[in-house]
Amino acid sequence: MRIAAGETMALLFELARDMCDDFEYEDMDILCGKLKSLATDGNKYRAKTDRKKQRSVFRDVLKTVEEGDFDAETITFGPECMYIDSWVKKRTYETFKELLASGIRFHLQANEFVRSVFELGPPLLLDAATLKATKTSRVERHFYNAAICKARTKARNKFRDKRIDIGEYV
Repeated sequence: MRIAAGETMALLFELARDMCDDFEYEDMDILCGKLKSLATDGNKYRAKTDRKKQRSVFRDVLKTVEEGDFDAETITFGPECMYIDSWVKKRTYETFKELLASGIRFHLQANEFVRSVFELGPPLLLDAATLKATKTSRVERHFYNAAICKARTKARNKFRDKRIDIGEYV
């Protein structure tokens, strides 16, 4: 409930700034104080994942309210990508994502209505050869994942070595 209220507040601030360039909220200091407390909430009676999501969302909301900025996101589906650069677009995408669940990527590629909502233009007509050329092979994915895993292991081991050398043992 808090997260939805925070996102709605950011959405309203964004819309108000779009309609009126010199929009100014009267009690901005009080509002920013409340948002900062929600962005750093550490109550233990909430689930860890809920606290993490709340802090993340309210950091973004605070940034929007104070500075008017929005951290853009990129959604990739097939050979195309879509940029989410406003709270309106983010809320619209999240609504479609809840409704379509795992089919969101397919609908972003092929469904004309969904593409018109996000202003993506007509669907791209790709033949099987083009799709096969853009898709990485199973062996390439395996080697890439193995290299990532090895780099992660090396980094962890290096960090562990540094932890051992700290301080003297009594």
